[in-house]
Amino acid sequence: MFLLMMMPLCFMKKMFWLVQMMLFLMMFLFMNLSMNVMFYSNLSYMLGCDMISFGLIMLSIWVSILMIMASENLYKENYYYELFLFNVMLLLLMLYLTFSSMNMFMFYLFFESSLIPTMILILGWGYQPERIQAGLYLLFYTLFVSLPLFLGIFYIFNNMNTMIMYMYKFLSYDYVMLYLAMIMAFLVKMPMYFVHLWLPKAHVEAPISGSMILAGIMLKLGGYGLLRVLIMFQEINKKIGFIWIVISLLGGVYISLKCFCQVDMKSLIAYSSVAHMGLVISGMMTMNYWGFMGSYLLMIGHGLCSSGMFCLSNMNYERFMSRSLFINKGMMNLMPTLSLWWFMLMISNMAAPPSMNFWGEVELINSLISWSRMSMFMLMMISFLSAGYSLYLYSYSQHGEYNLGLYSFYLSCSREYLLLLLHWLPLNILIMKIDYVMVWF
Repeated sequence: MFLLMMMPLCFMKKMFWLVQMMLFLMMFLFMNLSMNVMFYSNLSYMLGCDMISFGLIMLSIWVSILMIMASENLYKENYYYELFLFNVMLLLLMLYLTFSSMNMFMFYLFFESSLIPTMILILGWGYQPERIQAGLYLLFYTLFVSLPLFLGIFYIFNNMNTMIMYMYKFLSYDYVMLYLAMIMAFLVKMPMYFVHLWLPKAHVEAPISGSMILAGIMLKLGGYGLLRVLIMFQEINKKIGFIWIVISLLGGVYISLKCFCQVDMKSLIAYSSVAHMGLVISGMMTMNYWGFMGSYLLMIGHGLCSSGMFCLSNMNYERFMSRSLFINKGMMNLMPTLSLWWFMLMISNMAAPPSMNFWGEVELINSLISWSRMSMFMLMMISFLSAGYSLYLYSYSQHGEYNLGLYSFYLSCSREYLLLLLHWLPLNILIMKIDYVMVWF
């Protein structure tokens, strides 16, 4: 209701920052909801919240606030910013409903409809003409696999006469086709290696706000779906779950190597997301306690970290009008304070303590090694290479001689520092409250 009532506010003149402040208020109200750690709480109208939903909804609201903060240029240039705000509100509403639906069909409905505002963001506010192709990729990859999910949900409904997710823990199916139908949509959304091609395209063409919401929340929709659905398929997942683990771990190594070939900053960060999500998928597919915990933590950590890195690359883009590593170099000479932020977010990306990425990766490594000793080699490669491409991006953009073709240059402003602080602080402070996640699982 809060979000719905805010929608007219978007179309009033000079209300850009007020909308953001109201979202801050909403975030504060939501954080103070009494959460019961073990069960669903705040139940009404087939909506409810448990610990997973709570964390992801909080992340959605937070990233939406930061999206508005990062898109000040739209407001300054008067570039359809009322529509932009409306779009962000709509997207946030869809995400909120996706994460809090208890009915599987409602979940499916909102899961799919969150695609539309994202696509409008890419098509309406993107930079290059290729954004249309990126939008089509995004749409068709997702739509191709979501019809089987739709049919799977109704098959289960016919069988069980319920769609409430809570009831799924009493079910057990051993059908390969149903298993594939139910999880493929989420694997594409994550994205798993082999079906990841839409992600770098969408990221590179999207405006900063589109990139932030894609990296921050859209990839987590897949993970959330898997966390909910895998309960039904424990038997069959024991038999064929290893396929996904192998694909994700090998894919993680390949993609990490691919990161070293990127010259576009956004593209590099997008590919690193695929590598991180590979770990998340393989952790979930081991179906053990550590794996579920680690994948949830890494999802939240990655949402904050990746979003912050996109903000950084966008700050360079707004000054140089280019995201190429050949042009963005020697930044330490021009903006030394920003170099610190690059450093802070890069080490979080390579999972250094005390970030949530570190905690999540430790748990995922635990779960995968307990599942099979052989996975150790792949995990070593992924961890090493993730440090490698983070350092590669950092050193290429910050060190070296700066570009002499620069004509004029403006330094960073307090809004940008605040934006980065609001990404970095929760990422490294939430480790204090890690016990909530542990208790839930």
